[in-house]
Amino acid sequence: LLLASSLLVDPGKHWLLADPGYPCNRHFLRLVEGAAQLVPVGPEVRYQLTADLVERYWDQDSVGALVASPANPTGTILSRDELASLSAAIKARNGHLVVDEIYHGLTYGCDAASVLEVDDSAFVLNSFSKYFGMTGWRLGWLVAPPEAVADLEKLAQNLYISAPSMAQYAALACFEPQTLAILEERRAEFGRRRDFLLPALRELGFGIAVEPEGAFYLYADISAFGGDAFAFCRHFLETEHVAITPGLDFGRFQSGHHVRFAYTQSLPRLQEAVERLARGLQSWKG
Repeated sequence: LLLASSLLVDPGKHWLLADPGYPCNRHFLRLVEGAAQLVPVGPEVRYQLTADLVERYWDQDSVGALVASPANPTGTILSRDELASLSAAIKARNGHLVVDEIYHGLTYGCDAASVLEVDDSAFVLNSFSKYFGMTGWRLGWLVAPPEAVADLEKLAQNLYISAPSMAQYAALACFEPQTLAILEERRAEFGRRRDFLLPALRELGFGIAVEPEGAFYLYADISAFGGDAFAFCRHFLETEHVAITPGLDFGRFQSGHHVRFAYTQSLPRLQEAVERLARGLQSWKG
């Protein structure tokens, strides 16, 4: 992300980003003296940028768009046709399409298409952090058009030179058959957690308009309970010791009444969390 934004965003220029979205995206753009043009997205577009939204929000300072599929915090996926439409809309404006595919592999009942299936000029971000579970190793990769590689190499030499050898050897072990079998079972376990938590939260009254197809998050509307999402999360952390992320972390659009749940704990722990949520709702004053 730092390489792509450093290469593609000049001071004062911006990328279109979905709101809600991963917070570091807009922070990295600010770091390179660019900006994020946040585009409000709701369940009607499955919390994703569309070609129509690109047409509506693109202006003279827009130089590209960054999307994620599967997305954080919503878990939604862009189809192959949607990626193609986005690519065409951005190419028509001489912009760049950057796609964060870090949650590829963590999908449930479907496969996530890569933007490279429809656009070989796109920039693709990925990492060993999510599907491969190597978050702390800080090892990722960027797929870029051939004409961009030389400049990216110059940037990389000044930012980090290369990834540590130990991390690279650890990553190689990910492709061993026994490792891949473990990772696929881990994906299945995430699916079981999602299939438990989604109906359980809906039964408690949380509004989850779009079923997540990937990643390990649920983005929920708390309007039925009243009050502010930040105060809501603090209440459950302090009274029930359940950690939830307020929508404010992911943007501005309707963030005051949305929260994100992560199903990164074991199924028994999630079951306990739901029991605590049910209890905590009795004392929530809104």
